[in-house]
Amino acid sequence: MKQLTTLNQLISKYLMILIIGFSCIAYIVPSYFSWAIAYTPFLLGIAMFGMGLTIKFEDLCSILRHPKDICIGVLAQYTIMPLLAWGICQIFTLPPDLAIGVILVGCCPGGTASNVITYIAKGDVPLSVGMTITSTLIAPIVTPLLILYLGGTWVNVALLPMIITMVKVIIVPILLGAIIQYVCKSRINTLTSVSPIVSMIAIILLIAAIIAINRDKLLISGLETLLVVGIHNILGMLLGLGVGYILKLRYDKTTALAIEVGMQNSGLAVTLAATNFALNPLATLVGAIFSVWHNISGAIFAMLRRENSLRNI
Repeated sequence: MKQLTTLNQLISKYLMILIIGFSCIAYIVPSYFSWAIAYTPFLLGIAMFGMGLTIKFEDLCSILRHPKDICIGVLAQYTIMPLLAWGICQIFTLPPDLAIGVILVGCCPGGTASNVITYIAKGDVPLSVGMTITSTLIAPIVTPLLILYLGGTWVNVALLPMIITMVKVIIVPILLGAIIQYVCKSRINTLTSVSPIVSMIAIILLIAAIIAINRDKLLISGLETLLVVGIHNILGMLLGLGVGYILKLRYDKTTALAIEVGMQNSGLAVTLAATNFALNPLATLVGAIFSVWHNISGAIFAMLRRENSLRNI
């Protein structure tokens, strides 16, 4: 058990390096990872199952105890990032493939990586977890509707297939994990120790697969995509920070809000692109690059907020 905990901590600590490293290998030798693209929904389902295993009764109680803060965070999540995505697509006059990819990322819920980054930044971790859980559970309805409304300008959007995909890869695995965690409790210590490791490996493999199959397209659109992704992510965190200041939230809550808004579940964006927008292959590239980028920017943002927090003690 101790070894599993140590391995989990190591992978979490060096997740950004592992993502970048495996992405580079996938670019150099795409055949190593291209096969995994066929298992995109399964890989995301594994990650969501792992999230379900970590949902405890106390987390749900935290949501009920702080409904105002959670509502502020979720509302910011589903307004700032989608509108930023739409605005960026308009300003840069992006082609349909890239535009729908940016819209997909912008309309997705917060990612679980935000909880780790919030912890590093000395932010309000229970608030971050509560926002992630809430935005994820309502995502099967909110995300497809936002994509339909904002993305319909560039491509045809089929609403029902998206909802079905999201129920399969989000709701079912999360509920399954949560039920197992609740029923078995202390008897699944080994499983709860292994699941974060498996979840992180699944996300690393998913990103590497996207890089592998889009190797040639990266040469053409890689820099433009990185620029757009960087602007989207940084503006999202800064606007989240602004919302916290305007509403005069505590420093740790403002930190959690900014990180939660700026860091998306880009693995879900990749899954939606691969399963529902197969005619727009570049759409998956946006989510993959976002996955790499937001871990880097999130870590830098966390260090800055942590240092500032320690100075003010």
